[in-house]
Amino acid sequence: MPTTVQTVTAIRPGEAVTTIQQLPYFVGISGRTAQATGLSMHVVVIPPGARAQPHRHLGYETGLYVLSGRVLTRWGDRLEHETISEAGDFLFVPPGIPHEAVNLSATEPARAVVARNHPGEQDLVEVYTPPA
Repeated sequence: MPTTVQTVTAIRPGEAVTTIQQLPYFVGISGRTAQATGLSMHVVVIPPGARAQPHRHLGYETGLYVLSGRVLTRWGDRLEHETISEAGDFLFVPPGIPHEAVNLSATEPARAVVARNHPGEQDLVEVYTPPA
């Protein structure tokens, strides 16, 4: 019976990639970069005054840790609920919850570490259009 060799993988993010949410991501741990099977972890940057495309994550939980900036997260079927996260705050987004993130600064980017219990980088993100 063959033995599987496990290894520790160090990743230094390269250039930012643009996500379905229309935000720059710096890809860290994923199935592609580290052969992860149940986790992905990245850094997201929300440029000054920018916002994410409303979206939802299908089938996995998302946790964020805000490194810098102030971010308004609107969530719910009509994006009718709001919470503000600042540097040092954690934010949990359950699977399937429509949401968008808005950088409240017109001059400084907001940065956060994003962790998901899914190894894909963008595989299960769906753009969401709230009802009128």
